[in-house]
Amino acid sequence: MKKNTLKKLMALGCAAALMVSMTGCSGGNKTASDTSAETAQENEELQSTESGSGSGAEYNIAIVKQMDHASLDEIANAVAAELDTIAAENNVTINYEIYSGQNDQTTLKQIGDQAIADSVDAIIPIATLAAQVMAVCAEDTQTPVVYAAISDPEAAEMTGIDYVTGTSDALDTDFIMDMMLAVNPDVQNVGLLYSLSETNSTKPIADAKAYLDEKGISYTEQTANTNDEVISAASILIADGVDAVFTPTDNVIMAAELAIYQDLADAGIPHYTGADSFVRNGAFATCGVNYTDLGAQTADLAYTAVTEGMDGLEDYYVSPGGIITVNTETAETLGIDYSVFNDMGQVIEVQTTEE
Repeated sequence: MKKNTLKKLMALGCAAALMVSMTGCSGGNKTASDTSAETAQENEELQSTESGSGSGAEYNIAIVKQMDHASLDEIANAVAAELDTIAAENNVTINYEIYSGQNDQTTLKQIGDQAIADSVDAIIPIATLAAQVMAVCAEDTQTPVVYAAISDPEAAEMTGIDYVTGTSDALDTDFIMDMMLAVNPDVQNVGLLYSLSETNSTKPIADAKAYLDEKGISYTEQTANTNDEVISAASILIADGVDAVFTPTDNVIMAAELAIYQDLADAGIPHYTGADSFVRNGAFATCGVNYTDLGAQTADLAYTAVTEGMDGLEDYYVSPGGIITVNTETAETLGIDYSVFNDMGQVIEVQTTEE
């Protein structure tokens, strides 16, 4: 039983006992109107006590995507679906709006300030920059900020804040490198494609370099901050003849995946990535977090924060990964037999979608 619910039931029980005691000590007979008035008053008190959470309560939540692309859209949709489920199961009303900051800090700040002005009960930002901006917006009011999909919350300086918690899609970079070598043990040069503006990419890229250095495998770095730059960077890696490309959970590269996957596949270069949404947009393979599950986990956490408070919640929760996702169409273009992955974990096959 939740703490708040227990307190309410105890309060109601004490109130009922007090009313019985008072009735026993009073003199005279009650009229029908007296009884009706008392019943109405009791109902009002009960409704007032229950209005904080549980049956009949109403909450307003802002869901703020850093930008529009498949990964963040999948998370936002999963958050919304889970909030609907929570509302139905708990007989409460949860109103929510989904916003996109278009990867612009000023736009995100405007969205966050308006959400605070509207007195929302919680903000659910999706991705690192959105979470950082929402935490600043909510600082004065201490409105709960429950983020989704920060790969490295500590590096993003999103820990140790009383009103902030969330879910992390921390990446097992070494495992993805293992997948790469399982497919092609003779890899000589790996392309590292990422954005310098993405905090999510910092640690996985460092981990990838350490892994490749240990194996004596060279790597070529290409960074980009816009779609055009991503396309250009991919072209350079193709011209350099890299054997494979690795990209972590990088929102900038993800937004341009549909524009580069075909060229990489036609050149015989498998693109290993940090999220299944890349693979659904044409990349070859990943092993990571299921973003639908992560979105649902984030929504559950937000409901707990709103109804029970932030006390007792951790700085963040790592969403379980371990799911290998392979694009079968891209694998066919590359001529890769990915059955080697069957001994490494659960394999999910997908095809390219432009969503």
